[in-house]
Amino acid sequence: MTSLDSQTMRTLQTALTTAQAEFVARFPGESSARQPVHVVYGGAHLFKAETAQKLGSLARQALTTYAPDAASLAEALGLSPAIAERVHPKLVAKLEREPVEDLRIDFEDGYGHRSDEEEDAHAIEVANQYARARREGLLPPFSGLRIKPMSAELGARALRTLDLFLSTLSPQLRGEGRGEGPILLTLPKVQSVSQVQVLLTALTTLESRLALPPIRLELMVESAQGLFDAEGRALLPQLHATLGPRLHAAHFGTYDYTASLDITAAEQRMRHPACDFARSMMKLAFAGTGVFLSDGATTVMPVAPHKGATLTADQLTANRRAVHAAWRASADDIRHSLANGFYQGWDLHPAQLVARYGTVFAFFLENLPAATERLTNFVNKLGQATLSGDVFDDAATGQGLLNYFLRGLSCGALSDADVAATGLTPAELSTRSFAVIARNRRQR
Repeated sequence: MTSLDSQTMRTLQTALTTAQAEFVARFPGESSARQPVHVVYGGAHLFKAETAQKLGSLARQALTTYAPDAASLAEALGLSPAIAERVHPKLVAKLEREPVEDLRIDFEDGYGHRSDEEEDAHAIEVANQYARARREGLLPPFSGLRIKPMSAELGARALRTLDLFLSTLSPQLRGEGRGEGPILLTLPKVQSVSQVQVLLTALTTLESRLALPPIRLELMVESAQGLFDAEGRALLPQLHATLGPRLHAAHFGTYDYTASLDITAAEQRMRHPACDFARSMMKLAFAGTGVFLSDGATTVMPVAPHKGATLTADQLTANRRAVHAAWRASADDIRHSLANGFYQGWDLHPAQLVARYGTVFAFFLENLPAATERLTNFVNKLGQATLSGDVFDDAATGQGLLNYFLRGLSCGALSDADVAATGLTPAELSTRSFAVIARNRRQR
């Protein structure tokens, strides 16, 4: 015997269905789109159509000079010999095929303070070079612009640069017949919803007048005020609500953020506990929304102290040690980012690409045997709890293991054969959902 009549039950079910629809609309899950593992920032005054190719050439030169084989790569990045043997050929192939995944032309920190006349000229020249790069297929899969912040002092300058860039670029895009992906626009030092609304108004006006497709936005968290508003409320969900699907990613700015907390320069680093708090806030704000997250950059550059063609043996050794030390610093920071669920980060120098790809590939390959065994058990038992070694898995972990393979495939660390070893088919992997895979297998 029950006490809730059928009409009451229908009313309650309708309320649950509505609530679920609202939740799914707000939290659709992780995006199925590709996320680059890095973004290279370079000053706008230096940008040319061939910039990505030049960066790739310099990265390959650094690898050839300082890590020409697996043994030297293992030494530089702190890898086991076995993992280095697998990583090195993948790294060589990556730097040949696609050395730069994401490129941001920088009119902010990497550009410096210049006169209005200089920035006007650079905005126009960058647009012309960018248009040529699109026409000739020279751009990486992701690319765009970082403007100055929407502050009272710099906002007008930022909007003028954006206007000049898009107004110059737009006529050259019409009828091009092929695309190089959407233009990404990065807004630094975000501190309020009002700042984002101003940029959004300018963007929609420019897109309408120039007949441009919607430009995707990336917001940078670089201060305490970028996390909480004046009333102490979390700011990031408010920014997301303002931008909706236009929001592509949120990037963490390590050094501006730590400076905003009065942390001295000597203690400003990627793995400072204050940075871990900010990253956790970003994860909480954007989990399940499809918004990508990117970590900051290591500022120790892999630059050899000695230059020239006739160096002594001691100078060559010093160069190798300096570059390896910088690569190890990057590798340690990248591993920390990956462990915290940040699968993208900044690179500021072409030689850092060696540490970026080498560390990302190693991160996935090191975990491959255990992940393969655990996911195979899940696939075979369709989500029932399993005991694999000393790790007890539940159904939620099944999705986590699936995400591991999806990320590993996307970045190039893993192959289709690695996935096939788990018993999954390409069609099943494409669902990106362990629950869907389990349900479909049960219905066979």
